[in-house]
Amino acid sequence: MSYRRVADAGSVAPGEMKGLVLDTLKVLLVNLDGDVLAYEDSCPHRGVALSCGRLEPRSGTLTCAMHFWQYDARTGKGIDEHEGAALRRLPIRLEDGGIWVQVE
Repeated sequence: MSYRRVADAGSVAPGEMKGLVLDTLKVLLVNLDGDVLAYEDSCPHRGVALSCGRLEPRSGTLTCAMHFWQYDARTGKGIDEHEGAALRRLPIRLEDGGIWVQVE
């Protein structure tokens, strides 16, 4: 496995999210208060891109656009009745002015 640069470090502002495709892997970058996290950009429920949904930066809640499943963007864990669901977190590094994500 190796890390690949996916974006410039400043390309995802605090309180924003960004979806991108790295080869065949859909990646979701989320910036919460300056902490950048990476997940597979796919809701575990139906595979819909979470980047099409909504991020509430204050609470850190990520909501899927299709069936409104919610996740804690800090941990990737499902919220409320979807507590058993979880997002697939991707290892990430911030260095050399870029955002790097580990890929298989």
